[in-house]
Amino acid sequence: MSEVTHARHGRPAHHRWNPAGLAELCTAAFHAWWARRHGHAPPAHDTGGARPPSAEAERPAGPSPAGVAGDGGALWRMRTTVKDAPGSLAALCTTLAGLRVDILSLQTHPLGEGTVDEFLLRVPAGLTAADLTGAVARAGGADTWTERADAHDLVDAPTRVLGLAARTAQDAAELPLALRQLLGRCTIRSLPAGGHGTAPAVPVEGALEDTVMRLRAPEGGVITVERPYLPFTPTEFARARALVDLDARLGPRIPRGRDVLTLPEGGDISVRRADTGDLRAARAMHERCSERTLRMRYHGPVGDADRYLNHLLGPRFGRTLAAQTASGRIVGLGHLLWDGDETEVALIVEDAWQRRGVGGELLARLVAMAGEAGCATVYAVTQASNTGMVAAMRGLGLPLDYQIEEGTLVVTARLDAEPAAGRLCELRGRRTGIGRP
Repeated sequence: MSEVTHARHGRPAHHRWNPAGLAELCTAAFHAWWARRHGHAPPAHDTGGARPPSAEAERPAGPSPAGVAGDGGALWRMRTTVKDAPGSLAALCTTLAGLRVDILSLQTHPLGEGTVDEFLLRVPAGLTAADLTGAVARAGGADTWTERADAHDLVDAPTRVLGLAARTAQDAAELPLALRQLLGRCTIRSLPAGGHGTAPAVPVEGALEDTVMRLRAPEGGVITVERPYLPFTPTEFARARALVDLDARLGPRIPRGRDVLTLPEGGDISVRRADTGDLRAARAMHERCSERTLRMRYHGPVGDADRYLNHLLGPRFGRTLAAQTASGRIVGLGHLLWDGDETEVALIVEDAWQRRGVGGELLARLVAMAGEAGCATVYAVTQASNTGMVAAMRGLGLPLDYQIEEGTLVVTARLDAEPAAGRLCELRGRRTGIGRP
């Protein structure tokens, strides 16, 4: 099987971390592939002064699959800015009590002349987001933002941050996912320190500009976090900076477990996580691949294929799995790439090992990882003639969407569909040795 994919839509793409310090934890292309940018529309569930109005503002805040409260109300997150004056928070809480809104948790983010208060609320059925934000405005709140919450938000902030720090400490590839959970809906990009898409200069302490923060990446370069319509607070900036600092202090690390697989014809291979320490072995695999396999995988000049490997094997762009023989030779690589708000899967198997089930095993484990990371979909971009990749996607047993875009075939597997839950559990069972420790 010639498992090959490339950047979505066939365009040059920058695989970004897309799908929350320690100072506060303990107290806070080829061509221009890495320069791709997506447009980001405001989330449909958000409303208030800090965001454009949406239909959700007029919808009753009643039960929903993700945000139903135990008494039939709904869980909401709300953020509003009040004056830093005695009684301002009390007035806001009194107003919420008058609406029979239950305050489940509260965090404060001090600013120069005001305070950003972030609430987790249980809102009675029938109360709309517009009702809520209007009442808050009358109580002195400004730049109010709301969105539906779910049961995961019931965990208190210190516990959540400690859990994110523990995940990051175990696996460097968890950093972008941890930042996303720490900061909510945002887009995270990583620009390397050199080469295509060179990162701009950023102070050692980082930089915060309204809805954009820039941090020094542990391996050089810059991490950029963007959250349209909702400015970051200095408290959030300190949390993110501390989480990145933790990652830098711990250095490169990945889980060292592996799965041993018996192929249909009887031979054994192992599947394990790979990183930049596997660069030489990955290049050797490239040398054993035919020009056709390399061209279909990387959609460009065969001689440029090795240029991607250092990026693809690094944890900043996602996770990589290697299929390895008993002698230690890498015969296949599978990549799960954080592409902004989307997630791409990409595979390459050297010619002598194609059509032996290697690509399917790699793909199943990558999709299981995507499900555990909370991804709603994963997509693969390939050529219509690549029947091996299409067959591997179909072999997942998940709902698939097919679309031809700019001469390429985009196959999207839906992980959040109703029939997908049981199948994802089966896929997770096939990768017990290579997940998070």
